[in-house]
Parts: sequence; structure tokens; C-alpha cells
Amino acid sequence: MRSGILFGLTTIGWSAGSAHASPPMLTGSLTSQPIGHYEFCKANPAECTIRTRDLGPQHVTGTVWRNVVAVNARVNRSVRPKTDFDVYGEDEVWAYPNGLGDCEDYVLEKRRDLMREGLSPSNLLITVVRKRGGQGHAVLTVRTDKGDFILDNLTDGIRHWDQTGYDFLKRQSSDHPGSWVTIRERGNPIVSTLVVTPVATQPSVSNRRVGKTIDKPTKR
Repeated sequence: MRSGILFGLTTIGWSAGSAHASPPMLTGSLTSQPIGHYEFCKANPAECTIRTRDLGPQHVTGTVWRNVVAVNARVNRSVRPKTDFDVYGEDEVWAYPNGLGDCEDYVLEKRRDLMREGLSPSNLLITVVRKRGGQGHAVLTVRTDKGDFILDNLTDGIRHWDQTGYDFLKRQSSDHPGSWVTIRERGNPIVSTLVVTPVATQPSVSNRRVGKTIDKPTKR
């Protein structure tokens, strides 16, 4: 199989060594934590304070891959897409879904399920991207020795990160689940409107159409 191929439900028979590795994401400096994740961490401190040793990318075996494919498809089927405002009456609430949720809720559920399957939190990283239309979106990056794969609620197909068509902005640090780092593409920092400000005072405005918070630029 070539790098970047879509791994959907038909990849149950995939075996270790059957795909070439894709270049991993290049991460940069520490950056601001999304306000929704900040509030989630306050409500669920164990999710964001436990430090795990980073032993490097997950080694992919047939069993590991089947689990990743199955979890991605199962969560995509079991959660009905609804905006935070529809579910909670407010914007930008990150929470485990109870049958309903938006993109980051799918991500949290997939991350929790894969941790239960034995994958390390250091290789299951919540990631913020921008879609081609400029809308914010959250996906789960699974860091492996075959490259960084993206689990997305918009598709059951699993792709290498550089084959998604998204602009990658930032993701959780592999060293600490409560910290976030910038992402570089082809060695260059992504240029975005995100402004790094202290987490406790970071201002934000919500985009109701996509259910995502867009960091509010600081006036200069």
C-alpha cells in the first residue's frame, strides 16, 4: 500500500509492514490550550495531569490496526452529530458524548477507547486543524511507526496526516496531555490567526456554525 492511502473498514486484514511510513508531523513550541480543552481539564483533572513516559510512536501490528479501525468506525456510528449549543445550550463544551456530540467529543471518546485497548496517551493526541473552507475542526492523531494517522468523525477512512487536505494548527504534547504545541508543515510554521495568551485569561469567540472556538486576536 502507498503512503497516504485511505484505510477504511476494508483494512481489517492489514498486516504490519504492508504500508510505507509517512513523515511524521513536525511540532514546534508550546502554544495556547483550546479553551474547551482547558475547561474539560478543570472538570476532568486526571485526564490532563497524569504524565506518561513517551516511549516513542506506537508499533503497529495487525491487532493494533484492527483496534484503531474498529474504534474509529464504532464511535462514528454511535454518536449523532450535534452542535454544543444544541446539546448544552452554550458553545465550546468539550465532553464525552452521550449519543450526541460534535467533533471534539468524538475525539475524546476515541482517545478513551483506544487507551482502554492499551495504546499510550502519548500516541493519542487531540489535534486542531482548519478545513479547506477555513472552518475549525478537531481530529485525533494516532502517532505510529508507520506515520501519524488521523481519525476523523467526517469519515471512517483513516489517512496519513499529510493526505487529509487540512491545515494543521496545534495538538496535544506527547509529553503532557494538558500542554499543546504548534505544528509545522514541511518544516515551516503554520501561519494562523491564533494568538498565544495565558490559558487562564485567553479570550475567545465562538463560531456557532461549526461549533468550534476561534481564538480571538489580541488588539495591537
